[in-house]
Amino acid sequence: MEYDLIVRNGYVVDGTGLPRRRIDVGVKNGRIAKLARLEKVGAREEIDAKGRIVAPGIIDAHTHYDPQITFDPYATMSCFHGVTTVLAGNCGFSVAPTRDRDREFVKGVFAKVEDMNPIALSGVAWERFETFPEFMAMLEGHLGINFACYIGHSNIRRWVMGEAASTRAATSEELAEMRGVVAGAMAAGAAGFSTSLSPTHNDLGGRPVPSRLAAREEVLALAEEAGRHGTGSICFLPPGTSRGLTDADHNYIIEVARRSGLPVIIQGLGASSKVDVPGAGWDDAVKALDRAQTEGAPFFSLLIARPFDRQVAFDETNHHWQAVPTWHSMTRMPVPDRRVLLNDPVARKEMRFAVENQNRDPAKGTTLPAPQWPVVFIESSPTMSFDQHQGHSVAELAKERGVAPGDFVLDLALADNFETKLRWRMSGPDWLGAVEKSQTDPRIIIGTSDGGAHLAKDDQADWSSYFLATWVRERKVWSLEEGVRQITQVPAALLGFPDRGTLRVGAWADIMIFDPQEIGPLRKEFVHDLPGGVGRYKAYGQGVYATIVNGQPIVIDGQLTGRTPGRLVAPV
Repeated sequence: MEYDLIVRNGYVVDGTGLPRRRIDVGVKNGRIAKLARLEKVGAREEIDAKGRIVAPGIIDAHTHYDPQITFDPYATMSCFHGVTTVLAGNCGFSVAPTRDRDREFVKGVFAKVEDMNPIALSGVAWERFETFPEFMAMLEGHLGINFACYIGHSNIRRWVMGEAASTRAATSEELAEMRGVVAGAMAAGAAGFSTSLSPTHNDLGGRPVPSRLAAREEVLALAEEAGRHGTGSICFLPPGTSRGLTDADHNYIIEVARRSGLPVIIQGLGASSKVDVPGAGWDDAVKALDRAQTEGAPFFSLLIARPFDRQVAFDETNHHWQAVPTWHSMTRMPVPDRRVLLNDPVARKEMRFAVENQNRDPAKGTTLPAPQWPVVFIESSPTMSFDQHQGHSVAELAKERGVAPGDFVLDLALADNFETKLRWRMSGPDWLGAVEKSQTDPRIIIGTSDGGAHLAKDDQADWSSYFLATWVRERKVWSLEEGVRQITQVPAALLGFPDRGTLRVGAWADIMIFDPQEIGPLRKEFVHDLPGGVGRYKAYGQGVYATIVNGQPIVIDGQLTGRTPGRLVAPV
């Protein structure tokens, strides 16, 4: 037999943006060997893609799968949505390097910042690695999906400085040692360097994560060291990430890009906070992008092209009110104590407008944006029928009753014995209009799944299915061919993965087969399938019929095949 695999009868959309072709794909030794009509040749394995699109596998540029990948080689749920390559280690946090004595600290950072359960994190094979090269070597041969990883700044500081990483700036000697750690990681295949200066990022003790203690020159020096390798990218969260970027933030980003020579990828450009859409600030953001481009300082921003859709409950699963201390502590109380609290006039006065006036001072704790009442809806209530709240936000329902939104929600929670389930949905005409406008700028990258993190809130693994359903099929912002290119070839080129992201002879055979009329999000389900029986939300989709990694199917008709053809991916 001439080929290992032939995908027959499909419409090949090759990732370049060129029109589709009705041809077959022949695969040999993990790579694409032929794009042609292959009726008269055979293969050890065949897939009939009749009537479906055969496209490159999706490349997800922003995930936190580095803990999960050690016990889940497929990076579920992303693989079920056609993703074949994930980039982890974002936001300045990576599993490695981690010394034996620092494991609990690093687990605590993941638990606090990325909402990962400490019990589930115990499933990581920490004893098998300490350095970044050791971590990458441990994964070789044990991957279902392709995996790339940044080296995180907070890990680097903790490795070199120990406990002092959380209290002070580095000395010149420590900085020199840190540069050596970055150089070693890049030589071992790191995708680049990631760091966070975001005021929302604290450790379990409430202290700023180590990267936030870094002086400006330290950040620039480590980015420069990554750039000495000549390939890769920088994940950078400037101070304004959670509250809206300022001119000072834009200048910092451009300086990082200039010093490193690498693409610098941020989040939330043009928005008033990380969770908002590019609104009134978009025109100023474009000016910053234009200036960076003129100066040869590559500057890109990830865009959340799928709205937030997260449950907000009155129990310990709710992490959304961390910057609203009175509300957050209330969800951790026994139910009888909550009743006493909410019936206390003094406490109620303090809580009435607390969500709208959340903490915005990093010195006082996290500034994580809380869901605001105009985009919070009632999902279920034992005492309020669906007809009473259907389609109306909390802000609208409270206005109808002439009360403050905070009072409306707390009164409903009391009436429901705290069984009320709210839903935070960042959607509506303003959201759609802003995202539609900004996503067509060539410096904007479609994505931000955060895969592997925030699993108790929302598994956003369905972002790509949402993009192809909403922005390509329904709203027609992109042609199918160009929409596919935006989530395949574009991130591959940006991240330095030239053998990924397109279907061409000689390239790795990472393939997604889908029905363009069916693809889209389907449902969310809370299941207990992480180590220790820990639960998470899983975002299921529809319309993806196969995910093929390096020429071998890892998902067929929504089921894992059990194969592990994934590879470590390094920028070249």
